[in-house]
Amino acid sequence: MKLTIERGDLLNALSHVQNVVERRNTIPILSNVLLQAKKGELRLTATDLDIEAVDSAAAKVSREGAVTAPAGTLFDVVRKLPAGAEVELELQPENQRLSITAGRSHFELPTLPASDFQTMAVDDGATSFTLDAKDFARLIDKTRFAISTEETRYYLNGVYLHGTTNDDGKPVLRAVATDGHRLALAEVKAPKGAEDLPGVIVPRKAVGEARRLVDGLDGPVDVEVSDTKIVVRAGRATLTSKLIDGSFPDYGRVIPKGNDKKLTIDNKAFEAAVDRVATVSAERSRSVKLSLGEGKLTLAVNHAETGVGNEELEAEYGADPMEIGFNAKYLLDIAAQIEAPDAEFMFNDPASPALVLDPSDDSARYVLMPLRV
Repeated sequence: MKLTIERGDLLNALSHVQNVVERRNTIPILSNVLLQAKKGELRLTATDLDIEAVDSAAAKVSREGAVTAPAGTLFDVVRKLPAGAEVELELQPENQRLSITAGRSHFELPTLPASDFQTMAVDDGATSFTLDAKDFARLIDKTRFAISTEETRYYLNGVYLHGTTNDDGKPVLRAVATDGHRLALAEVKAPKGAEDLPGVIVPRKAVGEARRLVDGLDGPVDVEVSDTKIVVRAGRATLTSKLIDGSFPDYGRVIPKGNDKKLTIDNKAFEAAVDRVATVSAERSRSVKLSLGEGKLTLAVNHAETGVGNEELEAEYGADPMEIGFNAKYLLDIAAQIEAPDAEFMFNDPASPALVLDPSDDSARYVLMPLRV
């Protein structure tokens, strides 16, 4: 194998695949990236056997071939080469090392045979649809912060993606994530083929890698979903991942329907005040008390060991006074998603979940479970 490739093209392709590789592996070849040179392109593949990423870049191939090399080391070497450099990759037959040459820089990396590398099979009979990269990125951005990290409830360790109808009866592609303490929901108009997509749970790692794949992309993203896998194609890159085999809870029962106490507040001021007051909250619960009164909101933390903090904000609120507690981190996570100048909180009582809305985006909703204060 011998080829010449522009450093930027190689780095871009490597960045799309090398994050899939697990740094600590009991199977050595899973730490490697598969390099395949043929017909004017270099194709790169990485996998951890649950998720596989493939990308390719144009290259001048003088000798076709395939080999695997350490993904992390190769990425670091290419990243540190000068911008615009022409990089020559060659598999040296005498010692089976991968030679990397760029200008006066020269490296040799150990390799393992390409024949030992396992790739993932693609399922037949998949539901397929195409949506804009910006819509795909938005579904991920608005929900992934609420994915659970609790491994015992593995069915919450991903984003639930499915076709359904919205409150107006129009077909939508909806993404939902929850950890039992908060829930995030986002939807886009259902692309053709996605209207009847059965619910699937896309694992956290695949969600992150899919988002990286479409970062900065302006164009379509092709998605295929089968019973066990999801495939995302964006430009030259393809991501294939196993789905989580489990039942996502009936999230519709969690979304409050009768919350009639409305608080409207400047979102940036609220976010900054929560951050300040939470400085003296207990590390474990991060509890902040919200006291709602006419025309104002008071944030307070009162902890015997860590201290006391409070701040008053102007707000639009005309219902009965109420006190309710929330985890400060969860409040900050949701505030970060609100794009309008104001955030809207809909309350029922201190023991019931709150509904948080973005006035500029009626296709996203957030639910927050209260804490005792």
